Amino acid sequence: MSPIVTILLSVFGAVTSSGVCSIVLYLIQRKDKKKVEYDERITRICDMLLGLGHDRIIYLGGEYLERGCITQDEYKNLHDYLFQPYKALGGNGTAEKIMNEVEKLPLCKDVCNTKEEQ
Repeated sequence: MSPIVTILLSVFGAVTSSGVCSIVLYLIQRKDKKKVEYDERITRICDMLLGLGHDRIIYLGGEYLERGCITQDEYKNLHDYLFQPYKALGGNGTAEKIMNEVEKLPLCKDVCNTKEEQ
């Protein structure tokens, strides 16, 4: 191969390699930016779920405390399906205090009879 062809191939290879590296770098940075945006969105969704869980635990717990008793189904719903996931996501504080008070409540036979029981 002639020295001119070798030089031209080397220059072309360097330019092409540089261009390919630029494209690959751009794609990686774009993917990283999308991942950061996705992670931030997931964080906001978790914060919203924590807020909703907190609100429901406070509201329902307050209703049961005011009533003075709780049914087995209500307790299971509040504890297993609201409080445990809420706590696993990092929630605590007021909702945990309410849940501790709810756990001290006596069990009602059913919701219809609660007013008669008082």
